[in-house]
Amino acid sequence: MAFYLPSRLPNVGTTIFTVMSRLAAEHGAINLSQGFPDFSPSPALLERVTHHMAAGANQYPPMAGVPSLREAIAEKVARLYLASYDPETEVTVTAGATQAIYTAIAACVRPGDEVIVFAPVYDSYVPGIELNGGHAVFAHLRFPGFKPDWDEVRALITPRTRMIIINSPHNPSGSVWSADDMATLEALVCDTKIVVVSDEVYEHVVFDQKDGNGALGHHSVTRYPGLRERSFVVSSFGKTYHVTGWKVAYCLAPRALMNEFRKAHQFIVFTVHHPAQLALADFMRGHPEFADQLAAFYQAKRDFFRRQIEGSRFVLLPCAGTYFQLATYAAISDEPDASFVRRLTTEHGVAAIPVSAFNPDGEDQRVIRFCFAKNETTLAAAGERLRAL
Repeated sequence: MAFYLPSRLPNVGTTIFTVMSRLAAEHGAINLSQGFPDFSPSPALLERVTHHMAAGANQYPPMAGVPSLREAIAEKVARLYLASYDPETEVTVTAGATQAIYTAIAACVRPGDEVIVFAPVYDSYVPGIELNGGHAVFAHLRFPGFKPDWDEVRALITPRTRMIIINSPHNPSGSVWSADDMATLEALVCDTKIVVVSDEVYEHVVFDQKDGNGALGHHSVTRYPGLRERSFVVSSFGKTYHVTGWKVAYCLAPRALMNEFRKAHQFIVFTVHHPAQLALADFMRGHPEFADQLAAFYQAKRDFFRRQIEGSRFVLLPCAGTYFQLATYAAISDEPDASFVRRLTTEHGVAAIPVSAFNPDGEDQRVIRFCFAKNETTLAAAGERLRAL
């Protein structure tokens, strides 16, 4: 008899991102499915990595991250959000945002705890909850605006609610939470013991929105004292600096929460690539304009891609942030979105992601997700194929 190990994640298979990227490679399709750029990072950033490797930064760095990078992170957050974090005790560098989110869950969630997540939900959240004995409870971001229904969230909170995980700007929808959304969440968790995990990896990619001071309108939880005191905030250098393969990110949290986070972090990953950390610290301080200009950079790509879809039978949904564009295809086909993206890849040479993959109940609104973090030649070639459908 073959050895049998009961699965702790019986409903989890290969991620849709891996499936679609593999299918794109097999059929020579343009890959607008998985969320990574097809262009290089700044040469100045690459030079700093080479410099630090040659200078000997090739052994273990401190568990929480190199001091210069933690200090640069704290400086950025203070400048953008007027929030103060102690780089020594309240900032930790992580091996990507997924690890940071998993570690926050592992540090807080106990068997039987409930964690509220918003569907469509990024695929790493629920497995992290379940691996730690928690139970995911789903609030819904309603099509087509994908904004939270706060009456629904209020009704879902119970004495067993340990955590709420939020994501703005939101993957896959591209929606962005407002100041009113954040203030409502702040009021909801007041006088509770609920911890918030705020996935803000696209914090620098918010379009068409300004606050009263003319700043980009990302409403980080760090701006709201009632949220900041109970939140783990996660952001990603990979998303900001076009280096998703480096898997370097960070987490912010008040000292008491970060103390628990680091207890888990040291045994999940311990530490993160040393020369990349030093290079990122140098680049953040030497080129602050790079992150400040990222929204305009990606807004131009969004607008270029949307122009390529003009004249097609796809209907584009609003995109207020991230580097993802949703589109409905009801005028082209009535088949399920998973079938449609497979046929789109194999017969028409463009790979996308079915949004039903982000819905725990498989709800299918005939909506697919394209990634426009690509060179214009890639987007133009994809547009030509999409217009032909």
